[in-house]
Parts: sequence; structure tokens; C-alpha cells
Amino acid sequence: MNEKKKSRLKRAKRARAKISELRVNRLCVYRSPRHIYAQVISPDHKVLATASSLGETKSGNVASAAEVGKAIAEKAKAAGVTSVAFDRSGYMYHGRVKALAEAARENGLEF
Repeated sequence: MNEKKKSRLKRAKRARAKISELRVNRLCVYRSPRHIYAQVISPDHKVLATASSLGETKSGNVASAAEVGKAIAEKAKAAGVTSVAFDRSGYMYHGRVKALAEAARENGLEF
């Protein structure tokens, strides 16, 4: 495993430890080179809602990340979740991750 990935996973582990300490639902983001995925996970590790650019769009650009943010917010609200902690999995808060977060906020998720 290269140093860049090790550093990202170390940041993610630290953030997830804090979120689990708070015992709140979390919006977890995974960013691959081609697509972006989001899940709302309960404190007892049950997946409540999922969305990804895999089914909705054909590419993994900023616009499709915003669509995923909108979709995850709608699915989370349907599951009865309005407030989450944002788990960016150690990724920097810019580009696709930022677009997903802002779209989720605009569509009713609070974090």
C-alpha cells in the first residue's frame, strides 16, 4: 500500500473514531477514479440508504457527484434520517466530495 493511501486511511480512521464516539448516523463517501458512492450508516453499523454515480450517470464528474448528493439526501429522508455526521473517508473536502456534501445539505440533510 502506498503512502498516500496509508495517510488517507489514517485520517479516515481518526474521523470515524470520533463519529462512533458521538453515536450518530454518518454519511460515508467513497471516491473511486471513475465513480462516487455514498451511504448513510447507523451507529450500530446498519446501512440505511445508498446512492452512487454507477446507476444514475455514466461518469464520475462534479455534476454527477451533486446528483448523488441529492439522491442520498432524498433516500435518507425517506428512511427517517435528517441529521448525519459527514465522513469524507480521509479525502480532501473539494471537488466531487464537496459537491456531494453541498447537494446533500441543499436537499435536507443536516451536518
